[in-house]
Amino acid sequence: MLSDLDCYNESANYLYALQKHGIKLGLENPKKLLSILNEPQKSFLSVHIAGTNGKGSTAAMISSILTESGFKVGLFTSPHLASFTERIRINNVPIPERDVIRLTAYIRKAVAASDIKPTFFEFITAMAFYYFACEKIDWAVIEVGMGGRFDATNVLLPHASVITNIGFDHRGFLGETLSDIAFEKAGIIKNTVPVVTAAHNPEALKIVERIAKNCNAELHTYGEDFKSTLLHMDERHIVFDYITINPSLIQNKCFRGYKKLFLPLTGKHQIYNASLAIRTCGILRQQGFSVGDNAVKNGLKKLNMEGRIEYVSQTPPILIDSAHNPDAAQALAHAVKEVFSKHNKFILIIGIMNDKDIEGILKPLSQISDTFIFTKPKGKRAASPEQLEEIMKKVIQNDRNLMTVSLFTTKTVEEALTLAKNLQNKEHAILVTGSFYTTGEVKEIMGKPGVLSQLRE
Repeated sequence: MLSDLDCYNESANYLYALQKHGIKLGLENPKKLLSILNEPQKSFLSVHIAGTNGKGSTAAMISSILTESGFKVGLFTSPHLASFTERIRINNVPIPERDVIRLTAYIRKAVAASDIKPTFFEFITAMAFYYFACEKIDWAVIEVGMGGRFDATNVLLPHASVITNIGFDHRGFLGETLSDIAFEKAGIIKNTVPVVTAAHNPEALKIVERIAKNCNAELHTYGEDFKSTLLHMDERHIVFDYITINPSLIQNKCFRGYKKLFLPLTGKHQIYNASLAIRTCGILRQQGFSVGDNAVKNGLKKLNMEGRIEYVSQTPPILIDSAHNPDAAQALAHAVKEVFSKHNKFILIIGIMNDKDIEGILKPLSQISDTFIFTKPKGKRAASPEQLEEIMKKVIQNDRNLMTVSLFTTKTVEEALTLAKNLQNKEHAILVTGSFYTTGEVKEIMGKPGVLSQLRE
């Protein structure tokens, strides 16, 4: 009989091996896999979320509000920071390691008796849905892995679809133009299912509007139907008012406004995510589900999010943010400029995946520091520190204000953290960014246990 450790290792090795299949967009495999598992996704109500940035935050906010409303809520997000178990949660409690082992063995056996060759993401999507079904949840809040139209999660028939902002990312899979990318993300829109969006680029919004109209799906758009106003922001939280703009809905209690909402995240960009969550819950309330005003307020107030401008150390001050594309890097740069005035200087530790728009990420980050440490997190996809340094030199050449920048390289994230501490003085804070891989390693270095920690896609 295998020991618990042997079972764990066997499960880990199997899941690791699935990553060799890479990323394959399409619904044939997910549908077959869920079919042999007796369609677990049909056993719960759901909200489906796509977009370029903000998906995870918006999903967590909706989940928290529904949990505060008394529902048993499953949350499926990706990627994770330190532990694979972070991806699959019920009422914000990560799936136990023993259940990862048990479900891996069960689904693996089902796959072996079929002709299905699932990818890593297809397998863990099935795992999440099956786990939620077994645990008899009421609601599942599901974040798209990539794109939307052909993402493994797009087998759902949700009660609301959410599309956050739309920008450039994963061009090799989703297309080279913003219209192409928007088309893929809007692929989660279903017939007559309401859609909430914060897409603000006219080109992207036009695609979302067209597809929603073709699907006879009521569209709720940030800035046209609802919006929020920032009242206060500091290093750890924001306070804001939320209002309904659409005159026909102002008197509708399902879409009421809220004053002085508290959110334990910082950065103006989080207002969009919170507003999407509030509007989505208003739609669910309109559909007859019990989502109270106090649940909205307390769900946001009690939110527990990692990896979003998060302090992982006070002495010395170390923050992490998993900005992994140009829009996210721009949002991070804005937040740093607006909020962290007491820190005269930041030392940036940056590790980025090779398939990302590296120059697009580095440009906004170049505006918030004069000291950069380029490093390489574990994993084959990571760009080399030397490659990052060369690209940053090009950025510097195009901006005369950056000629005094200091550049360093290290072979590992741990070495980068040690170097940053050595360079640090009372004027400095350390900011780690560029990838979930990079920030996740910092989490582990700072003491968070990793469970199947390298299983990231």
